[in-house]
Amino acid sequence: MIRAAFATALTVAPSWALAQTSGWGSVGQPKEESFSWTQPLFGGFWMAWTPATLAFFAFIFAAIATMGLLEWRAPGAAPRHGVLGLDTTRGDRLFITLLGSAFIFLGWLALIGTPLWGPLALAVVWGAFVFWKV
Repeated sequence: MIRAAFATALTVAPSWALAQTSGWGSVGQPKEESFSWTQPLFGGFWMAWTPATLAFFAFIFAAIATMGLLEWRAPGAAPRHGVLGLDTTRGDRLFITLLGSAFIFLGWLALIGTPLWGPLALAVVWGAFVFWKV
C-alpha cells in the first residue's frame, strides 16, 4: 500500500511541477500579452498584417465576391436614377460607398483622431443611404 502510494507520488510529482510552471502558478497574475489591433500577426513579412488590415481586406474581398455572385445571378442589375442625379448599378453604388467611407475616415482622422468607432458608424449610415437612395 505504501509502495503504491510512493510510486503514484513519484509519477504525479513531475506533473505538479509542470502545472506550476506552465500556467497554474500564474493564476491571478496579470498577463503579459493582450490583444492589439496594431500588433503584427506575422514577423518578418513584407507587409504589416495586423488584425485591422486583415479584417479590412477580408471585407473588401467579401464585398467584391458578393457583387460577383449578385451579378452572376442577375446580370446588368437594372441601373437606377438616384438623388445624386446619376444612373448607378450595384457596383457603382459599392464604389461610391467605399470612396465616401474612405473620405469619412480620413476627415475624422484629420479633425478628431482616434478612436474610430464614430466614423465607422457614419460609414455604415453612408453605405445604407447610398444603396437605398443613390
